Amino acid sequence: MTRPTPGAQLDLAGTLVGIRRMAPLSLFVIVFGLAFGVAALSRGLSGLEAVLMSALVFAGASQFAALELWGPQIPLLPLIAITFAINARHLLMGAAIQPWLAHLPARQRYASVVLMSDSNWAMAAADYRSGATNVGMLVGGGIALWLAWVLGTLLGVAFGSGIEQPERFGLDVIMGCFLLAMLVGGQRDLGMLLPWAAAALAALAAMAWLPPHAHVIVGALAGGLAGLLLPSRGETPS
Repeated sequence: MTRPTPGAQLDLAGTLVGIRRMAPLSLFVIVFGLAFGVAALSRGLSGLEAVLMSALVFAGASQFAALELWGPQIPLLPLIAITFAINARHLLMGAAIQPWLAHLPARQRYASVVLMSDSNWAMAAADYRSGATNVGMLVGGGIALWLAWVLGTLLGVAFGSGIEQPERFGLDVIMGCFLLAMLVGGQRDLGMLLPWAAAALAALAAMAWLPPHAHVIVGALAGGLAGLLLPSRGETPS
């Protein structure tokens, strides 16, 4: 008979550890924030509006997508649809760590995911798989990334110039490579290739034939469905 996994806990020490572990990646986030600040000014936002958007929204891809629709007349419904499509992955990300957070008090549980992004979620998910009980990585990592994003935006609006096209330097793939490394680092099960392949193929097909950003939802749903269809592997009886 297996013993239940201990419930999660959240304290200041764990949060500080999360901030420290996320600090190196946060340096790259400053560059993205700087690029957003510059781009926001070029699209007609004031410096205050750009900084407030970064501080209150904290969703880089969605913010850049919003700038593409920014103008005298803002198409509200397409803006909402694109924002939802880009961030729909958070539904699955939250569900993946829900069993870990379920033991926290409600106020801590919901506060823990306010600053959840790809990078701190990936590191927290890795901690969860390894049996860690402190969710400080999720909270502290989110704080570090949020501070870096706001700081970068401040630098962008303060100097009015910077890196407008981070893809020219390969900086646009840093987050994706980091997330992939965190997700597969502890996996040695070839069966996991099936949902990854299903998600990748579905996302590529959606990018070719469906509206922009639909590949986020399609890829996530395809990978999740493939994972559900995998035969369950029961524990070896002791």
